[in-house]
Amino acid sequence: MVTERQLSTSKSVHQRTGPTFYLATRLLPERVRHPTYVLYAFFRTADEIVDDAAGVPPDEQRAELERLRRQALGSESTDDPVLAAFREVADERGISDAKIEVFVEAMQTDIDKARYETYDELETYMRGSAAAVGEMMLAIMDADDPEQARPHAIALGEAFQLTNFLRDVREDVVERNRIYLPQTTLSRHGVTNEQIRQFDYSESFAAVMRDELKRAESLYWDGVAGVQYLPADCQLAVLLASVLYADHHRLIRAREYDVLSETPQLRTTRKLWLLAKTRWQWRFSRDPETVFRAVSSIPDGDDNRTGTGSPMPTR
Repeated sequence: MVTERQLSTSKSVHQRTGPTFYLATRLLPERVRHPTYVLYAFFRTADEIVDDAAGVPPDEQRAELERLRRQALGSESTDDPVLAAFREVADERGISDAKIEVFVEAMQTDIDKARYETYDELETYMRGSAAAVGEMMLAIMDADDPEQARPHAIALGEAFQLTNFLRDVREDVVERNRIYLPQTTLSRHGVTNEQIRQFDYSESFAAVMRDELKRAESLYWDGVAGVQYLPADCQLAVLLASVLYADHHRLIRAREYDVLSETPQLRTTRKLWLLAKTRWQWRFSRDPETVFRAVSSIPDGDDNRTGTGSPMPTR
């Protein structure tokens, strides 16, 4: 059983490092909200090993991830409150070792890999990171028909991660020397990695961003279409998270796709406005797609949806 100290620590990590998702998490019922704090804190703990590792040799990062893997799987004891809590949640909610392994493998990829040639290659990475996260969240929600909900949960997890990639282009270059934009998309529009490293904004770079935003937006529609398969008391929270993450696309378009000069950020007042607007719409329609269409800032998905579980290209 997760202790008060473990829960408090996990909640603090979530609130500090993921304020946007934290706001949506507050709408979940306690039975789901508390383990969500734990899951998010675990994800951040793993992420920080590879993302906040300036000056740490790759071998040391791998060794630290291997330690985290053993403790997350329960094969090694730990006094870390987040990892201990995660193991308890995994046992209680039936999160398989295979999903944990896939997630940790994706984190290991970040140690050595800084470029992705195609979207298929990037999607393979996301199937270990964002998709695994979506599946773990599905496990703690205890949906009546998880198989029906699963492809949508995967799509939504990938949509969130792609939004993060598109929002954080500058940050990823400065802090991690990573470029998550597919190299094939860059080449198609005549943009080089060096131009991105020099923060050389151009109409060609804007065209790259337009393409990738459309890919992400198709995923949002696939993901939101499956919110109806989640427990009724979880649907509004997941829908709000979708609205909040998708609103970064509005910021990016308002900047004419320039994410090289600075990283766009949602203001707290905007988040609270979207919360109020989403809840208001939810009072009149309990159809997730109808509410998302009314509240979110991304284009209607009816004309360009790619099909459930087969998305076009947040982190």
